[in-house]
Amino acid sequence: MEIRGPLELPARREDIVLETADELTLVGELAVPESADPVATLVTLHPLPTAGGFMDSHIIRKAAARLPALADLAVLRFNTRGTTSPRGTSDGTFDGGAAEQFDVAAAMDFVRDRGLPRPWLLGWSFGTELALKYGREHDVEGIILLSPPLHRATESEVAAWADEDVEVVILVPELDDYLRPAEARERFAAIPHANLIAVEGGKHLWVGESQTRRVLTEIVAAVNPAALPLPNEWPAA
Repeated sequence: MEIRGPLELPARREDIVLETADELTLVGELAVPESADPVATLVTLHPLPTAGGFMDSHIIRKAAARLPALADLAVLRFNTRGTTSPRGTSDGTFDGGAAEQFDVAAAMDFVRDRGLPRPWLLGWSFGTELALKYGREHDVEGIILLSPPLHRATESEVAAWADEDVEVVILVPELDDYLRPAEARERFAAIPHANLIAVEGGKHLWVGESQTRRVLTEIVAAVNPAALPLPNEWPAA
């Protein structure tokens, strides 16, 4: 069958809860390869909850649905504080990206406690702000930023990544609503080793199967390039 839309490929999926340092419970899911150990881990940070972002935002949901099977990745997704999805509602209230630092820490604590390998932070829109602001506090192999608006992360918080020996991959849609490639190159110039990828025809929400496949391909290219090219049909030939 063709891999597209909401198709969910085989994986071991587990409903999880995360406990924050300020005593909130966050709901989430861990998806890992069905019959192999994961080679790396994506810790996903969803778009702005006050604009409809949650752990089921489509790129994050499709990463969890496809990449354990296609690229041997573990995918952790969760609702930040005060966010609701079919999985449930996380405790607390939205704090504009401030107290959400505890949510990121709770996810990274879970990764450490489970012994999940080679963690990467994968942020989308608001999630990129959390990755930029708080990712340096944790043991990550890299960060992947999808459609970063740079509304909350300060110049100094961006520049601080220049001193971090971790990979920084930035996907900027050509037609983004907030930050387009030319400006993004200027604002991320403080990170000399950043890999900024301008996606022709891309939009902030990455709508459509062709944009989904492009984003997932770039994620895998960073985290487990041996799994490329990603197949378009399942079972893969």
